[in-house]
Amino acid sequence: MFRAVKPEAKPATGVVVTATRRLSAGMTRVHFRAEDLSAFEGSACTDRFVRLEIPAGDGSNVCRTYTALDPSVAEGTFAIDFVHHGDEGFAGRWAVSASPGDVLTVRGPGGTYAPDPSADWHLLVGDESALPAIRAAIAALPTDAMGYAVIEVPSVEHLQQVDAPAGVEVRWLDATVDPPLDTVVRELPWLLGRVHAFVHGEAEVTMQRIRPYLLRERGVPRGDLSISGYWRRGNNEDSFRTWKRGQAVARHAAYATH
Repeated sequence: MFRAVKPEAKPATGVVVTATRRLSAGMTRVHFRAEDLSAFEGSACTDRFVRLEIPAGDGSNVCRTYTALDPSVAEGTFAIDFVHHGDEGFAGRWAVSASPGDVLTVRGPGGTYAPDPSADWHLLVGDESALPAIRAAIAALPTDAMGYAVIEVPSVEHLQQVDAPAGVEVRWLDATVDPPLDTVVRELPWLLGRVHAFVHGEAEVTMQRIRPYLLRERGVPRGDLSISGYWRRGNNEDSFRTWKRGQAVARHAAYATH
């Protein structure tokens, strides 16, 4: 288990865009370089995340959270995969138009999860927003790992190449034709032994549908489950954070009365 690390506890760092690459119809990878990435020293979490200050277009910045991929302290480099849907959101629009030489401020990393090599099998579940962290988790798995990676995308134009160990089945779901993510997770053949699970994506799907299934019906210990919402339908990141804090307070109150 990893102790949660908050990116706000790390110093702010200026980063420069070095290159961009379109990965799919809805995702662009932006490569960054910094003079000092010592804050990443010893970072082993595959869900390592940073907070970026994104220009809002009116002279101000908005803060957005993203998974930092392949950080190299020695080279001062890392990458971020941005989900974008047309003109929606600040960060996605910024990523699509980003050019080498553009500068941002980043704070972090934080993180709480990496695949436990002692687990008998692994369950990695999420939508497009969780794909970067799932990709990083798959890359960290031992070659003899067993399990499933189930990834939901808006359409076939959003599929990407993800290489996994032979024993890990990567299943892509096209949201326009396939069953919902939580339905597919319930239908997966349950493997023998201890599972270590990472489930992230839309909050109601992960927290209200998949979480009860894993904890109550499958009896997965809380310590073997990393599960949270990265976003919530109908909310931007700011209103989602407010909703998420309220949910955490409600769960704490419920636990305290039992």
